[in-house]
Amino acid sequence: MSYTYDDQNIFAKILRGEIPCSQVLETEHSLAFNDISEQAPHHVLVIPKGPYVCYDHFATAATDAEVVDFTRAIGAVCKALGVEPGAGGSGYRLIANSGAHAVQEVPHLHVHILGGRPLGRMLKQV
Repeated sequence: MSYTYDDQNIFAKILRGEIPCSQVLETEHSLAFNDISEQAPHHVLVIPKGPYVCYDHFATAATDAEVVDFTRAIGAVCKALGVEPGAGGSGYRLIANSGAHAVQEVPHLHVHILGGRPLGRMLKQV
């Protein structure tokens, strides 16, 4: 399946500097910033700078350098927030919504890093 990237989405505008953000981290291929509709004490979005719609699009079309940079940016944000369980933090939730059934609101790959309080179960146990 091919993807069509909408370069007028809000994250594309943030990347072009048309809309400001509360930046947490910027690398060669990624940008992390605080979510304006925070759902937890820590709620940071991490996006690749490339035109990727969702995670599977990124995983199949991004360069190795982009994939490594994005993954390392997520780790750096977790470290900066102090939520990494391996270093004594209380943990975090990493969410990437993809497509209509997941209620993806912005058609640009982004992950949410949430932490700073108990988050409860994500889905009901069946």
